[in-house]
Amino acid sequence: MGKFCEVCAKGVMSGNNVSHSNRKTRRSWAPNTQRVRVVVDGSVCHMNVCTRCLRSGKVQRAL
Repeated sequence: MGKFCEVCAKGVMSGNNVSHSNRKTRRSWAPNTQRVRVVVDGSVCHMNVCTRCLRSGKVQRAL
């Protein structure tokens, strides 16, 4: 599942598109997730992590 952060559990949110005439249709917002190599318990693995977790330093990237 690509649009799910494995660190903070942020996932897809849903809501409405609202037109100028106030018609409503369903839409979704997906978090900006990246598949990166991270260090977990001393070993390197791939995880889907949102960019906010990457920027705030919640995970340590593997080089």
